[in-house]
Amino acid sequence: MSTLNDWLWLTTRTGLRVGEAAWLAQRLGGPQAVYCADAKEYELLRLPGELRRSLADKSMAAVERILSDCDRLGIDIMTMQDASYPERLRHIEHPPAVLYRKGRAFPLDQEVAVAVVGARRCTPYGANLADRLGRELAERGAVVVSGIAQGIDSAALRAALRAGGRVISVLGGGIDIVYPSSSADLFEEVGVRGMLLSEYPPGTPTLGPHYPVRNRIISGVSLGVAVVEAAGRSGALITARLSLDQNRDVFAFPGAVGAPMSEGTNRLIQQGEAKPIFSAQDILEEYENVYPGRIRPQKGRSAPVRQAAKRPEPAAEEPAAPLEEVDKSPERAYSTFQAEESSFTDDEKAVLLALGADSLHPDELTERADIPARRVLSALTLLEMRGCVKSGPGHVFTAVTVYRAAEPDSAHP
Repeated sequence: MSTLNDWLWLTTRTGLRVGEAAWLAQRLGGPQAVYCADAKEYELLRLPGELRRSLADKSMAAVERILSDCDRLGIDIMTMQDASYPERLRHIEHPPAVLYRKGRAFPLDQEVAVAVVGARRCTPYGANLADRLGRELAERGAVVVSGIAQGIDSAALRAALRAGGRVISVLGGGIDIVYPSSSADLFEEVGVRGMLLSEYPPGTPTLGPHYPVRNRIISGVSLGVAVVEAAGRSGALITARLSLDQNRDVFAFPGAVGAPMSEGTNRLIQQGEAKPIFSAQDILEEYENVYPGRIRPQKGRSAPVRQAAKRPEPAAEEPAAPLEEVDKSPERAYSTFQAEESSFTDDEKAVLLALGADSLHPDELTERADIPARRVLSALTLLEMRGCVKSGPGHVFTAVTVYRAAEPDSAHP
């Protein structure tokens, strides 16, 4: 009997928990050893009764049916022993022992794969962001990974496909099960131009409990996960948590304060669990040096080059004012609020002045700035989004530029 048949038999046992097929194979010395084991060996592993009874059934009828369905539907099968199995998935907690694949095959471990996830019932704001992000990622050569649900998932996939990009959709059921029915055309297009991926054999219905299980694969094959829009309780946040557990990057679009569908993304940013983003470039800059040649230059990057306005010649050259000595390290830039007075809120100014040239925790800033902690955290979030401060290990913050209030001009009363 082939190893593939052993894996298919093992992964179709009733009562298996997430990742348990791979664990059993490792514990007993491979899928064939699991198949050949007797009831006493299963009992020694303290397996649940339902699973022990299913393991005692050595029939291969279900395996033959799966192989026949896959051959008929053009579905490839990968096991975790195959060279084509993604290395990124092999090292996550609870890796899927078997993957079913339809569509284009490309070496995932060499790709800049970015997952785009978010709410099914997204707002027009979220849908537009997902569309733009999917298009920009595809144009730059990244692989867009998502589910295939309505809302953020489908918006990102459709945009990436329109841009001629490569996509992967990870499903919560068999590859032959079109769900939701409204995405039937997208199923077909991804199955031809992209890749459909599932750990469930053909014929498996798409069920609610499958989604959190499926999400670990979405994050597992990706370098990072971008959350476009998410409520306070959302499946997208489960994917974000799994990403953090798998040591993946998490990105999030900030939304309006108080907007229900931005509560999840704003919370991720506030807690320092996600990097705030405004475009695909904010994501891809993390990988440009790690995956050279995989990311294409940004098309039509900046606005048209502006010619500097001609300044009138001074009537007479004035003596240069003496340089002011500033208590800061030589590599740090120095600025005052004079040029940006109207661009900062009172809280932001207080936080920047309290921060100075130091690296401080929000608790220390609360004491220095003498404003409530919640206002300090809010100001830090907005300042980090604008690139004025950056966070570091230990949740400490450092000003990118050392700020100081401008002195009043004594020459002009």
